Amino acid sequence: MSWNIRYLDEVDGDFKKLDGSQKIKVRKAIKRTLTNPLPHSEGGYGIELSHKGGINLANCLEIKLRGEGLRVIYKLMRTETEMLVIIVGVREDEEVYNSAQERITRHGL
Repeated sequence: MSWNIRYLDEVDGDFKKLDGSQKIKVRKAIKRTLTNPLPHSEGGYGIELSHKGGINLANCLEIKLRGEGLRVIYKLMRTETEMLVIIVGVREDEEVYNSAQERITRHGL
């Protein structure tokens, strides 16, 4: 199955906050994940997120770039075979998760 990718408008600003090498690594991780963005439980690359500590990211998936401390949170739009990137950012005290939840709410996802 071929997946399309779409980014929330705010993700452009997320990329601008990254340095050059981080941008390259994030783009490579997204490209690799796009080949099979399904959750691990379905044989894909995505790490399933849930409702934790007051942050509700159920139905979202994550790409971890552990060496960089970066996270990419995305949602599969299965009716359209589309992967929607919600946020790219550094995992600092759950900030990336809080921001992802805010964007999900704001965009009605």
